[in-house]
This record gives sequence, structure tokens and C-alpha cells, in this order.
Amino acid sequence: MISEFVAQFAKLIATYPDDIKVQIKESDEITEIVLYANQADVGKLIGKEGKMIGAIKTVISGCKAKDGVSYRINVEPI
Repeated sequence: MISEFVAQFAKLIATYPDDIKVQIKESDEITEIVLYANQADVGKLIGKEGKMIGAIKTVISGCKAKDGVSYRINVEPI
């Protein structure tokens, strides 16, 4: 559910939406969401002063309150 949200949100922002990929890495303490994007879109997804990725993290933190799982999100170029 969360990975689908992150992918759809990123595709709305990205210039190259077909390049967006989301990978989930789960461990005991934290679930890491890795968002792969075209090099040209990485800056757009992070946003000025990290505000765009901060907004995504805020939405994800609401899911943490619901299911008790901690999430971390990283944006990486393809």
C-alpha cells in the first residue's frame, strides 16, 4: 500500500514517470523504501531544502501510527 502511494506520487512529480521504481527492504526494526528515479528527477523528488521528500515522509509517518512499523525513504538515481 505505502509503496504504491510513493510510486504514484513520484510519477505525478517526475518528468520521466516510466523510470520510477520502488523497492521495499524490510528488517526487524525498520522498513526502508527505496525510490529509484531518473537522474533528472531526483532533485524534483527531494525538492528545495528537502520539502517534497519531507511531505512524503509526513504522510508515511501517519501509516507508522496506524500499523506500528517504522519507515525510512531514500531517493536514488537509476
